[in-house]
Amino acid sequence: MTTLTGALVILRSATDADIAPLSVIRSAPEVTRWWGDEDDYPAAVAEDLERTFVIEFEGHTVGAVQTYEEEDPMYRHAGMDIYLEPTVHGKGIGTDAVRTMARHLVRTEGHHRLVIDPAAANAAAIRAYEKVGFKRVGVLRRYERGPDGTFHDGVLLDLLAEDLDD
Repeated sequence: MTTLTGALVILRSATDADIAPLSVIRSAPEVTRWWGDEDDYPAAVAEDLERTFVIEFEGHTVGAVQTYEEEDPMYRHAGMDIYLEPTVHGKGIGTDAVRTMARHLVRTEGHHRLVIDPAAANAAAIRAYEKVGFKRVGVLRRYERGPDGTFHDGVLLDLLAEDLDD
């Protein structure tokens, strides 16, 4: 089990015991706004459990960071997604979790480039990622289908190892 320590949070490898609490967080309206509505939240959480890190703040599970890697040596990089319990929004927890995971992916996993792709309308998330050192690369037009059934733009941000704000 991997455990990473940030300034505010602890990130740890998710286990089956985390499926239920993470499902509750994923089903919150403030989260489904950006992540979409699932028919079966436990199945959705369990599907990505292997690459999921639980975010703990003051001893409580408050969200998760999911990672992925492109293994082709020509394009090798990693990416992440994050969701948080709405009661902890705006407290720097997301920024700390993203920074902690970015350090791990760069320093331990050896990635030179990371990506993240929030909804263009998610200004708070974009600000948090930029605080870590992510830079806007461009707009992903009609990138994802929203809960209203229409496609919405996303923003592609990337971070090079030397951009990581320590």
